Amino acid sequence: MANRPALITQAELKRTIAGALEAGVKVGRVEVDHRAGKVVIYSAGVEDTTDGNPCDRLLK
Repeated sequence: MANRPALITQAELKRTIAGALEAGVKVGRVEVDHRAGKVVIYSAGVEDTTDGNPCDRLLK
């Protein structure tokens, strides 16, 4: 396996998360795709409403 430079460095990841926190986003989860060089930040407290019956959401 050849040594190659990282597509996403630790410094870039820290800057991205710090920027989200400064913007007021509560970080719930961070996904890093090293092959594509992509970082996805999911905010905390957002409900995933893609599953289940829509009536369940109304009854909460």
